[in-house]
Amino acid sequence: MRCMRKNKVKFYYALFEHREDVEDEYGNPTGGQNVFHGDPVFCKANISPAKNADVVQLFGTDVNYDKVIVLDRPDIPIDENSVLWVDRLPELDEEGKTETPFDYIIRKIARSLNSVTIAIAKVDVSA
Repeated sequence: MRCMRKNKVKFYYALFEHREDVEDEYGNPTGGQNVFHGDPVFCKANISPAKNADVVQLFGTDVNYDKVIVLDRPDIPIDENSVLWVDRLPELDEEGKTETPFDYIIRKIARSLNSVTIAIAKVDVSA
């Protein structure tokens, strides 16, 4: 019942690919890292308007999140290193790549036999 087709909304996710060390103009490591994600992938799921008391017990009280996504596809490859476009959709070029910054990150994932519940938090990422 929680994943009725009429309740699903579209969003995009991108999976983590790799990290690269940041170097200064002389080639010395700065200690920072750039994180790279794959191309955005279209998906539809039930996304809550805000967190509610029903899901607080599922993720505990220490997890800080803004919305909850419920998917009826337990085999989806989303993990805690993925990024999401929920309130803003990415503008894709012909190659499927985007320069639109993501607007949500994943805080916690709870998988069961028939569904996946994901706690997400809003972030402000500059392009």
